[in-house]
Amino acid sequence: MTQVAEIIDFLKEFAPLELAEQWDNVGLLIGSAQQQASSVLTCLTLTPDVAAEAIRRGDDLVITHHPVLFRSIQRLTDETAEGRMLLEMIAARISVYSPHTAFDSAADGINQQLAETLGLKEILPLRPLTLAASESAPRPGEVSDATGPLGAGRFGVLPAPLTLREFNLHVREALGIDHLQYVGDEQQRIDRVAVACGAAAEFLTDAARCGCEVLLTGEARFHACLEARSRGMALVLPGHYATERPAVERLAGQIADRFKNVNCAASAQERDPVKWSPP
Repeated sequence: MTQVAEIIDFLKEFAPLELAEQWDNVGLLIGSAQQQASSVLTCLTLTPDVAAEAIRRGDDLVITHHPVLFRSIQRLTDETAEGRMLLEMIAARISVYSPHTAFDSAADGINQQLAETLGLKEILPLRPLTLAASESAPRPGEVSDATGPLGAGRFGVLPAPLTLREFNLHVREALGIDHLQYVGDEQQRIDRVAVACGAAAEFLTDAARCGCEVLLTGEARFHACLEARSRGMALVLPGHYATERPAVERLAGQIADRFKNVNCAASAQERDPVKWSPP
């Protein structure tokens, strides 16, 4: 039988926790690493409906990209929806692990996968591990001091330049979505692209430093959109869920391939909470 600890060791090889941002809460968050794990569920966010799915399936481990218990709590009771969910998970003896920003920045992590899905070439981190924020970032084709493609965000070049309008259509097709938001002139030429999954408009400065014409991230605040416009940069927002959920699904397959005696699947219950009104 496989133990939770063995799956955690694999996850740490795949997404070393040293890659996580200092503010993050990663690792084993609930349960015991010593318990057996015959059934595992991956998800983007552990919500009550996903927790109920894990309990129905008889899962021993849930790997959630977004951490639970992200902020300090003083009590754990059934008076809140989160409290009830966590108490039910504990009662069912289901462990919970989150790689979060370590998964974002890993060599084959979410941002690398996102850049490859868009067909980018000469992919490098926006913030390589050994590169301080004040230093100049490498341009595509140059060698970084980072050991392999480790670091936050990614950037690269398109196989051929596109207008922003063409790039938006390309993003929709690549991510399998019907809608996205964007900032910029539809006729703007796009050659060098930066990507940062989730809600990561703070990478605008890094993207500009790397000579990118566009930053693709899941979502952004209004003032970040204004900042992009003032910089003359395009900002493409296909949605938080669309930029991260595919990697969670792929992770389930990777775990199933590594541990043949473990039933691992991505949550079938999870859905994007953001819906779009028909035109």
